[in-house]
Amino acid sequence: MATTVHSLSTTSTTLLDAKAPRQSLAAASAQCVSIPSLPAPPLQQQNRVWKATGYCKKLARNVANMATGEATPETALDVQELIKPLQEAWEKVEDKYAVSSLAVAGVVFLWGSTGLISAIDRLPLVPGVLELVGIGYTGWFAYKNLVFKPDREALIEKVKCTYRDIIGSS
Repeated sequence: MATTVHSLSTTSTTLLDAKAPRQSLAAASAQCVSIPSLPAPPLQQQNRVWKATGYCKKLARNVANMATGEATPETALDVQELIKPLQEAWEKVEDKYAVSSLAVAGVVFLWGSTGLISAIDRLPLVPGVLELVGIGYTGWFAYKNLVFKPDREALIEKVKCTYRDIIGSS
């Protein structure tokens, strides 16, 4: 495999071969353009070391405080404070079997609907058509309920009424 190098000083073309003597390669490399070396990378390594050291010191301080029984402001939120309201709500439930089966059914439904949506999304043309339907419905809803003031007030009243029905009036 041979390459040609055009010399600036002469108009002749020199043919370099793999078996060519070193002198001709040196002469050819003298005519090549060299790329300047990259600058030294920024001192990110030192920043990482400082961050890791700070984290380790913080971790060691927390462990030492936990061993002595002192609480730091970062660990002031106790897990027991999070679990206690959930336990109280669970104790108030009368039919625990129905609630737990509803929770399991909800998880199964979410998992199944995720699979269904991803399968629909892989079909050609369907996602685009559904997107157009969504844009059209959004435009229709905005025109019907948000453009004119009486319609807007009626929508707000309907939302407030539905909110009161769900929450209950006390």
